[in-house]
Amino acid sequence: MHLIRSMLFAVLFASGSLAVAQRPADPVAPAGKVQSSTPATATATATSAAPPVTASATASATASAGASPGSTTVSDSTQDDYRLGVADKIRIIVFNEETLSGEFSVSDSGTLSLPLIGDVQARGRSPREVVKDITAKLADGYLREPRVSLDVLTYRPFYIMGEVTKPGEYPYTNGLTVMNSVARAEGFTYRANKGKVFIKRAGETEERRYPLQADLRVYPGDTVRIGERFF
Repeated sequence: MHLIRSMLFAVLFASGSLAVAQRPADPVAPAGKVQSSTPATATATATSAAPPVTASATASATASAGASPGSTTVSDSTQDDYRLGVADKIRIIVFNEETLSGEFSVSDSGTLSLPLIGDVQARGRSPREVVKDITAKLADGYLREPRVSLDVLTYRPFYIMGEVTKPGEYPYTNGLTVMNSVARAEGFTYRANKGKVFIKRAGETEERRYPLQADLRVYPGDTVRIGERFF
């Protein structure tokens, strides 16, 4: 009996060992390949996303698109109908060309002496005309698509005479009127004719009579005369 039990136990042990040996092992990935638990769709989405645009690149693109090479600019403080004259002091800026920019005065001969291009006629011309002339000269073999701006810094003076308290020479300010000029001269005298005024415009040889209106303009180099009333 004992022998039979021993033989039965040996048979059962051998059967269990055989079952364990025959169970398939877990699959092993081939060398050089790594299995990923991330779904394929997520990987495709990540790789197809567009690269971000940097702020500096956007700013550069905007600046390039908004640039207007070869343009001319005249300060808003300068009137288109104003004509430059001797002793006017102006600022000229050639963009990105510091050595060509600066402050210049209209000479006694009526010209501006500028670096690189030499003399440019200014007297009797509007600031816009001068800027266009400078731009054209710079573009003629010196700079590619130059951008130029002009601003009048100091105007030549105006003069007021006749029936005002303090006649004389006064500095011009933009937008000056006859009434402003009278105020500069500390007002009318008691003999002043307040109905009309005589003005000799800069560059002209004769004065003209105008109704004395509050918005009547005075320009640099003008001579204003307030007449005397006779009653």
